[in-house]
Amino acid sequence: MLDVRRMQVLRAVVTSGSITAAATNLGYTPSAISQQISVLEREAGLPLLEKVGRGVQPTAAGKLLTEHAGVIADNLADAERALADLREGRTGTLRVRYFYTAGAGLVPQAVAEFRKEHPSVRLDLANVEPIDPIHEAAAGRADVSIVVVAEGRMPQLPGIQLVHLLDDPYSAVLPDGHPLADKEVIDLADLAGEPWVDNEHYASGWTCRQILLDACASAGFSPSFSLQCNDYQTAQGFVAAGLGISMIPRLGLGTATPGTVVRSVHRPEPVRRIYAAVPEFTVDQPATATLIRCLRAAAEGVS
Repeated sequence: MLDVRRMQVLRAVVTSGSITAAATNLGYTPSAISQQISVLEREAGLPLLEKVGRGVQPTAAGKLLTEHAGVIADNLADAERALADLREGRTGTLRVRYFYTAGAGLVPQAVAEFRKEHPSVRLDLANVEPIDPIHEAAAGRADVSIVVVAEGRMPQLPGIQLVHLLDDPYSAVLPDGHPLADKEVIDLADLAGEPWVDNEHYASGWTCRQILLDACASAGFSPSFSLQCNDYQTAQGFVAAGLGISMIPRLGLGTATPGTVVRSVHRPEPVRRIYAAVPEFTVDQPATATLIRCLRAAAEGVS
């Protein structure tokens, strides 16, 4: 098998016109250069140089290998430049996975800011609901996954670092004219006897639902779900129709639905913790670090 490094030595001899000149340029002795050429000739099975006066010139085989050595050198230089661009965050692709409300409330602003700093980096963006984005991180199918974590239930994912983005508290959504609508802040226990409108996917919404169930348990009751839907806007429509109350996180409220009022809740206040799940070996790479910084900035705008 031909040795690439010896091919580059041959190229230096051919382009400089002599073994002595090549030795000077490469910082070797003429003897070391001659030995490298001899070994390469054995590998090639053909003579590569012939003497011409005080110098040398390539044989047909030598010319062929010299041309290929040039191509290899150019390709290696291209690879090194591409690797440097990727390392410095100038090119490449980041796969970003998220759930619906993070996509609506965080991702657009973060992406707009990110592209100002890394215009050549491609972002592969996808809302993966009803799949929980944390599974995309665990399976290695995402470079940044925006995930929900319940208090005291921090997942242990080998090789994945969780970077906190924001805390997203829940509010009570009540029908206009509800007896509790006059209060600015509602005790969670006051909602114990109400019909509840469930609003989570049964797959990706497990964590969010568990946050509510844990909070209600702390307040001494289990919510009675009378209706089930898969999104926050539909839930607010049911509430506006007087069919129940619902608990919706700040990121999911969107535009207020006519016929509803939104009130803060305490004792306790349910909160979902939102994190970016990132492979540990990429978290400090420039493009990834910039995207996380942009996500945090977007989160500050809604907190």
